[in-house]
Amino acid sequence: MREVIAVAGGTGILGSKIVNALIEKGVEVRVIARLETDARKIKALEKSGAKVFVTDYADSKQLVNVLTGATCVVSALSGLREVIIDAQKHLLDAAVSAKVPRFIPSDFSIDFTKLKNGENRNLDLRREFHLYLDKAEIKATTIFNGAFTELLTGDMPMILFKQKRIMYYGNADQRMDFVSIVTPNFAHFEPAMLALENGFHVLIDKPVTLDLKEAKLLQQKVNETGLLLCLTHTYAAYPMVKQARQMVKENKFGQIRKICVEYPQGWLSAPADSKQAAWRTDPEKSGISGCMADIGTHAAHLSEYISGLKITKICADLNIVVNGRALDDDGNVLLKFNNGANGVLIASQIATGEENALKIKLYGEKGGLEWHQMEPNTLIVKWPDAPEQHFRTGNAYISTVAKFNTRTPAGHPEGYLEAFANIYRNFAYSLSAKINNEEIDKDMIDFPGIE
Repeated sequence: MREVIAVAGGTGILGSKIVNALIEKGVEVRVIARLETDARKIKALEKSGAKVFVTDYADSKQLVNVLTGATCVVSALSGLREVIIDAQKHLLDAAVSAKVPRFIPSDFSIDFTKLKNGENRNLDLRREFHLYLDKAEIKATTIFNGAFTELLTGDMPMILFKQKRIMYYGNADQRMDFVSIVTPNFAHFEPAMLALENGFHVLIDKPVTLDLKEAKLLQQKVNETGLLLCLTHTYAAYPMVKQARQMVKENKFGQIRKICVEYPQGWLSAPADSKQAAWRTDPEKSGISGCMADIGTHAAHLSEYISGLKITKICADLNIVVNGRALDDDGNVLLKFNNGANGVLIASQIATGEENALKIKLYGEKGGLEWHQMEPNTLIVKWPDAPEQHFRTGNAYISTVAKFNTRTPAGHPEGYLEAFANIYRNFAYSLSAKINNEEIDKDMIDFPGIE
């Protein structure tokens, strides 16, 4: 009977080397991969002969099932506190419960026992984990191998913010893969078109262009070239928005009948002279719309993204409330969707006292849902014949796609910056797969585009 060794973090650079070395020795290797692991790395390990288990580290039952029968757990996890402390604790606890004889923590470093707290953050975390490991009822082996020489000799990018320079140790003659456009609205179309015409993929802020004509020209160019264009509708990348979308796709609520979405802000309730206000209220820089182009587009996209429907008709009432403005700062829109459902969209930047209170309510024939951007970790689900349910980010019961887009343990704030990171990551995964002619799960790794 072959020896069984479980490797956590087996898809990383170090972990994959450990996996391959064990396979060469005839060991049965079980790789524990986190939910967000790149599918291509999983396939590569499976091809090499490893058994890969995509596992939620917060689900102790899953971990115990994978570790049962193993003679050793090797952790090659890489990260900061949420990985070295939180994830490794879950892994260690499961190893003890599964009666695994030995645990090798993710150290692989210089001897941190010789250092004092505060001298190195990463080694401080490892020392903290060892305090927990020492109390566990399991044998443990720590490997201090010093620094990895490839860190000193391989390609290593360096960004010098103060000098506004980027240096690259290695071959600097490398073509970019994509262009990121985060300029005011008037500077979207031409840079994006220029990038596409020269073979670069594009990541661009919303609204994609100043008007529909320009947007259709960009869409045509994307279709002609086959290049990717990602539009940063940030709110589509929150974990509970992913959960809501998945529940609609699974027909939990039946046919969608009504969608109410609103985005009230108060920051333009009075004349403002900030740089952000100046260009957003200037027709030459913002385009034909102010409030609706700025935040109404977010609300419209969220309604379509969660519901899977398309807006086909609108009846809009746009207003200029603050004297002297040239563009709308408030608006109300009646919506009609392609399945016949009705909707209401409210966007306002003169809602005095409001912050960024984006919220959506969706009602189907069997139930409904509600999500508030300022309380993003909770999805409220309502049924006609059962108590209201609250789904929470980071818990084992949420959908796989919501877990994939979750970055913090349950109860920790999961918000705006993490959502941006999800969009960039999913775009990067998709771009890498396209460049390498590989398949990717587009339902799992999605991002807003120009469709």
